[in-house]
Amino acid sequence: MSRRALRRLKGEVRVQEPLGPGDLPPGQAEQEDEEEEADVPVRSKHKKGKKLLQERGVTNLFELITDVDGDPEEHPPSNAVVADSRLKECDTTKTIQDTQSGELTSNGFREDDDEVEEEGTSESHHQTPACTQPNSSNKPKKKKKKRKTKKSPPEEAPEIGCLDLENIDRIIEDIANGYGLSHHSQGGTGTDSRPLLYVEHRNLNPETELKKYFGARAVLGDQRPRQRQRQYHRSTWLTTPKNTWPRFSKTGITMRLIESTRGVQSFTFEHSREYQQVQFKFLDAVESMDPNNIVLLLQMNPYHIDSLLQLSDVCRIQEDQEMARDFIERALFSLECACHPVFSLTSGSSRLDYRRPENRAFYLTLFKHMMFLEKRGCPRTALEFCKLILSLDPDDDPLCLLLIIDFLSLRSREYMFLIRMFQDWESHRNLSQLPNFAFSVPLAYFLMSQEDLTEAELADACDKADHLIQRALIMFPGVLMPLLDSCGVQPDSTVANHSFFGALAQISQPTALTQLVSLYLGRTRSLWKDPTIISWLEVNVREVLRMVDANDPIVEESANKRKVRYQSAPRNIHRHVILSEIKEAAAALPLDVTSQPLMGFDPLPPLDSISSYTRPERLNRASNESTLSLFFRSLLPNFNLQGEPRQDGVEEAGAAQDLNQGVNRLMAAMRDMLANIQFQEPPRDDNPDGDGDEEWD
Repeated sequence: MSRRALRRLKGEVRVQEPLGPGDLPPGQAEQEDEEEEADVPVRSKHKKGKKLLQERGVTNLFELITDVDGDPEEHPPSNAVVADSRLKECDTTKTIQDTQSGELTSNGFREDDDEVEEEGTSESHHQTPACTQPNSSNKPKKKKKKRKTKKSPPEEAPEIGCLDLENIDRIIEDIANGYGLSHHSQGGTGTDSRPLLYVEHRNLNPETELKKYFGARAVLGDQRPRQRQRQYHRSTWLTTPKNTWPRFSKTGITMRLIESTRGVQSFTFEHSREYQQVQFKFLDAVESMDPNNIVLLLQMNPYHIDSLLQLSDVCRIQEDQEMARDFIERALFSLECACHPVFSLTSGSSRLDYRRPENRAFYLTLFKHMMFLEKRGCPRTALEFCKLILSLDPDDDPLCLLLIIDFLSLRSREYMFLIRMFQDWESHRNLSQLPNFAFSVPLAYFLMSQEDLTEAELADACDKADHLIQRALIMFPGVLMPLLDSCGVQPDSTVANHSFFGALAQISQPTALTQLVSLYLGRTRSLWKDPTIISWLEVNVREVLRMVDANDPIVEESANKRKVRYQSAPRNIHRHVILSEIKEAAAALPLDVTSQPLMGFDPLPPLDSISSYTRPERLNRASNESTLSLFFRSLLPNFNLQGEPRQDGVEEAGAAQDLNQGVNRLMAAMRDMLANIQFQEPPRDDNPDGDGDEEWD
């Protein structure tokens, strides 16, 4: 049936929707006229059906008829039609949609049925619509030519309007701007409801940060191993296991939950009896001062934590950074596999007591891994590890992470995190009395003011930056001259010759304060070399000199604070300086710290350590044994001289007794041989002075 007959059946007028010049192909109008003459008059029952459909609010007769011959996959609904149908479902008007053909003929959209042409069909097929008869024959399915959907005039469109899926990005942006979710509110001056020391899992992987800088192809490259060559490793967050590592098995380290109070869980690592024996052998190898003994022990126990930490320091001293980092990652993988299922790395509610020797390895491994990440160029990942270590014991801070977290925040451009930490912890931790926070927080405000902010946010950031940097210069005047010297800036004669910032300011400051200043300048000197930062600093230095010359009360108050405080640095600061390996700060360590032996696996252990097991005492036989006996004992550690009582009180086996008896007989024979040795004097020359006539050879 032609389109004109269908329009007559529906009671529509052709001029109701004008057609453009390109809507009908040439010759189609003449074809419709020929088909109109061959049409059969429509039965009267169609009029009744039309009336019924009009009462139901349906304008298309074929809207409720399922297209049996049509293939739904051949004519999928368009995006505009689907979007408009979703809007119509919420409207009060009743709209019926043909789900098989995807044609929608409600208000706003109308699509004419297409003409179906079939070769060899009789005249009776034209009398009844083809879609009302099932396709019982084996003839192939007919293809339909579908015209593009036409929009209704603007006055007939609903109030909501049509959903433009192509402009979905613009709509989302408008909605975000309406709710105030701008870029600056997220990373600028907005507040974060999460805990301060919350750690994100994805930021613990350095590849996530490297991909942002260089792309995934540059980071991964062709290093992806094939599935057949991969070994099964447990999925971990802190590090990624490598195929070059030895096969992992139970190491003897476990974690136990001690207590849980007010949402905070306290854990501790525990060593099995077998691991304790390996630990005793490791201590013997350390006392031997031979790294090869530690290497032999690590070959037998490839995931012994303290051996990996000690060998990492040896490789780093030998400038083998890759191997040193690999040892640290292997130790970190072993410790994470031993963690308790309830132990959380992200929430900041898990605690570990540094006084327990079993827990110190986890602290030191995380700290050294953080330092490797920072040197590798991943400050954002290093900041996440810094927050993780600080969350394990935020009150005592055994490794003094507060001296480095500001540097990592500035390098990773996490200015709001540093400012939020300063605002939240200043009241109970007094962070402004640390030189690093006193100078880094105003620097964060100044760097944030260089970004795209609103006028109110820009003025607020500039005011806070100026105020805080002036307070820092008044509290720590000995920082300015070394800072300018490290940046290669020649100060003005007015500043250099002033007594407040001169050489007297550096000489008069306490030793502990000098150590903190050296530690801060050793890290952050590169951040202050920007010319804009130097210009901003110069303006505030002149303002400070004006306040000093005017005898501002805050100047005298800061001088009194410097005399009372910073008399001696606590033990955790000394431990941090040792682990940081900054030469300027290490030179300021007191003599009582540098005089004692420092081990890489446990530097400066706490004085109130809690030991769960002790190392068995070793007998000192040096005073009772001869040199020859000590020589054989170095070769044979189980050697017992002439039936001496053993320490453990256990009788020796038969083979060991025979070995000791044979060695005793050998020693007795060597004594007799040495006793019978007689040394003869060399023959004297009759003319010792010589005649002097002999010539030199």
